[in-house]
Amino acid sequence: MKRLYILTSLLMLAVCAMAQPDWAKKASKSVFTLKTFAADGTLIASTNGFFVRDNGEAVSCFSPFKGASRAVVIDASGKEIPVALILGANETYDVVKFQVAKTKVQPLALAGKSAAKDETVWLLPYRETKRVPQGTVQKTETFNGNYAYYTLELTMPDNSVGTPLLNANGEVIGLMQQPNAVGDAKSFAVSALFADSLKVNGLSINDPVLRSTQIKKALPDDLNQAQLTLYMGGSLQDSLAYVTLIEDFIAKFPKEPDGYTYRAQMLADGHHFAEADRDMQKALKVAEKPDEVHYSYSRLILQKMVYSTDTLYKAWTFDRAFDEAAEAYRLNAQPTYRQQQAFVRYVQQNYAEAYDIYESLFQSSLRSADLFYSASLCKQQLKDSTSQLALLDSCVAQFSRPYLKEVAPYLLSRAQLLMDLGRHRQAVSDLNDYEEVMKAQVNSNFYYMRFRVETEGRLFQQALNDIEKAITMTPQSDLYYAEKASLQIRVGLYDEAVETAKTCIQLAPEHSDGYLFLGLAQCLKDQKAEGVKNLQKAKELGDAQADELIEKYSK
Repeated sequence: MKRLYILTSLLMLAVCAMAQPDWAKKASKSVFTLKTFAADGTLIASTNGFFVRDNGEAVSCFSPFKGASRAVVIDASGKEIPVALILGANETYDVVKFQVAKTKVQPLALAGKSAAKDETVWLLPYRETKRVPQGTVQKTETFNGNYAYYTLELTMPDNSVGTPLLNANGEVIGLMQQPNAVGDAKSFAVSALFADSLKVNGLSINDPVLRSTQIKKALPDDLNQAQLTLYMGGSLQDSLAYVTLIEDFIAKFPKEPDGYTYRAQMLADGHHFAEADRDMQKALKVAEKPDEVHYSYSRLILQKMVYSTDTLYKAWTFDRAFDEAAEAYRLNAQPTYRQQQAFVRYVQQNYAEAYDIYESLFQSSLRSADLFYSASLCKQQLKDSTSQLALLDSCVAQFSRPYLKEVAPYLLSRAQLLMDLGRHRQAVSDLNDYEEVMKAQVNSNFYYMRFRVETEGRLFQQALNDIEKAITMTPQSDLYYAEKASLQIRVGLYDEAVETAKTCIQLAPEHSDGYLFLGLAQCLKDQKAEGVKNLQKAKELGDAQADELIEKYSK
């Protein structure tokens, strides 16, 4: 009798473990099978998932989406529904949130709090209401704040990864994860609230996890984040995907100008200027800050005028670009808009007016080395080297010692102007400062340039040092050896010049320079017979200076 009682008790426990909770039939309508496919249509993987919103939002495992170009869910009625958008994903916990094309579905209710240790829970399989596995929470761990990761005393049926884990109220608390082994009495689930919290942001477009699937990703709901996505998409996506992104932005934010301005840029890049103009007009109609759109308009027109001169579009001219910037400034007196006007006038070669505008900005918030440099370019075109030098002095004055790399281009520009003005020693000073801040980047060309300036400034020892550095960096350059030999002769280092010229000949026996300087050095060493022979060789190789030297030293 006792054995019969025990057997009966065990059978009752087994029946209770697989009994159907009251909510199971309704909840089963929320569970689906997910299938993902590669670009060629082959099946990648199949798993489960469930709806969490009646608008078609759902959660499942992320791993089947890797490498997928298409995905579908098959709901409890057997209907196939395409996956439209990825809303968010987390590879660590293998969860994904997505949107299906159908806009009305039966969702599960999410539990507002985590299940406690020893609490009874149920796993709801796909299209199964009669046998609902029951288990208990063995352990709860928290992650990412207050989200739960469950270890369960529950044996998962086959093909139940991705199914929901529910509490006694029929509220979903977790998404079932891959067990350690088939038939294992221990299983795991990750918080359904965590899966539901997943969302894209402005940087998601560059997220390697999301980029591992080809299925379309949603735009962020937050406008600022969506604008960041739009900005980054231009450099991260191919043109077709970027056009789609812009169209999605316009559809989601039709009263924001950004979508229209970005599309106008794409259209202008394709030489569709009339369509681009219409989009800029649309942007102006919806813009809360029309000055920003007028500024973008000016830049777009100027871009066309500079880079697409072969395509005529009469509505866009330099003056139109100037007027758009002027209108932006009229609406909001930002110095950036005046700077744009100056740039337009500079490109028009109206250098005097461009300079006047730049000068009016010297005391504005735009006061900077770049502003003074732009003004100096105007004076360069106006052949006013005195004013140009003063403006370059102002460029460099915007920086304090010890200099950083940002000063380098201005030092180099001023050095080049000082060379042109014959102020070679001042030019060398700027080149020394340039070398100091760009030491890791300077090459043999730099040292050869400074060698020539030092030679003109009669700084011969420095010049010899620099041509030696150039040779060290580019030892196969016969030009550098020829220049070195020339300077050695000039300062009376004849023996050294002979050796340098011989190396020059070894590197380039078909060039005349080595023979010319070898012959001249030998003549100056009173080795005229040998020297004249080498000068004669230089003449044979086409050197125009050789004749005069041969005549001089043959006497």
